Amino acid sequence: MAIVVRKYGGSSVADADKIKNVARRAIEAQEEGKQVVVVVSAMGKTTDGLVKLAQQVSDEPDERELDFLLSTGEIVSCTLLAIALKAMGAKSVSLSGAQAGIKTDAVHSRARILGIDPRRIHKELDRGKIVIVAGFQGITDKMDITTLGRGGSDTTAVALAIALGADTCEIYTDVDGVYTADPRLVPEARKLDEIGYEEMLELASLGSKVMHSRAVELGEVYKMPILVASSFGNSPGTLIHGGVSMEARNKVRGIAHDLNVAKVTVVGVPDKPGVASAIFDSLAKANISVDTIVQNASIKGITDLTFTVARTDLKKAMKVIEPVVKSIKAKECVSDSKLAKVSVVGSGMQTAAGYAAMMFRALYEAGINIELITTSEIKITCIIDEAKTSDAVRALHKAFELDKGV
Repeated sequence: MAIVVRKYGGSSVADADKIKNVARRAIEAQEEGKQVVVVVSAMGKTTDGLVKLAQQVSDEPDERELDFLLSTGEIVSCTLLAIALKAMGAKSVSLSGAQAGIKTDAVHSRARILGIDPRRIHKELDRGKIVIVAGFQGITDKMDITTLGRGGSDTTAVALAIALGADTCEIYTDVDGVYTADPRLVPEARKLDEIGYEEMLELASLGSKVMHSRAVELGEVYKMPILVASSFGNSPGTLIHGGVSMEARNKVRGIAHDLNVAKVTVVGVPDKPGVASAIFDSLAKANISVDTIVQNASIKGITDLTFTVARTDLKKAMKVIEPVVKSIKAKECVSDSKLAKVSVVGSGMQTAAGYAAMMFRALYEAGINIELITTSEIKITCIIDEAKTSDAVRALHKAFELDKGV
């Protein structure tokens, strides 16, 4: 019997009626002859509320305890869905990440899945039950609860689909697929019928909220097709997979934006071996990811080094960097948190010229200054003033004519 793994985001389980809707859809899938596993996020903005509550207790909540606290959000929606299913006459069981056999490393707030023991889930499925798994969480070898970071329920779902041998992983949310840009900013944005893993990975990592980048990465490694669709309708959605159609040969496939950006500049850095290593080793040990890195040309043996981190990591990054700045005898360390990044993504760009110039011209004509630039074979990213984000996304979507499709 085929196994289907479905994930429902926070907006899809935000209240009792929406939880009942998910329950009905799960029963329909089971009646079609499928074994059904449902992964759920916390209800609505529950996670944000728990974070704020923890910050009222402490300016810097202990990471282990914060993970334990945040994991309760998914437990609530998980158990409520199981209760709803049983009230509708279906057999079901709710499982925490630990009960579902999800093993992780011990990096709190952004743990990575090391492996999954699916025996408990298989046993419950063979008993005719719909299995509900709390997303976003797992357990370490020392039996500590961990969370996988924002969007981690997507990763839970894809990992479970792989471990259980499902044909596809279905991600249900409040939008009906992957768009060429955020339709809330660009009404002309077009839904894509399909997209390749590589392009979707770039869009997700650059700020697209539809999918978690680590989930896409897992899907690509294990060739697990991922369907993104709406939990409130029956539109076909967008299929993320390896073999895409001719439509994918459009040079640019989408515009991504991310407001969770901060810039850090170490001023007056001695230009000598080991300095960059001292800075970035300290950040790596603190589990702080660095994105764009720019070093100015050295003048009289002194340079400036600029990089970006997630805005949510800025306070922690500055605390880590300050003693390093003193040890390498740099002048000072300054930051700017009122920034955003906008990116154009498309695998076709690697075989065509002129796309960087087109992007820069579009931003110039919209009166938008570029602070930093980073590129890869299939993306161009610009760091800009946060206040100009909407204008930038609309200008780029229009410049690349993404509303016109093929």
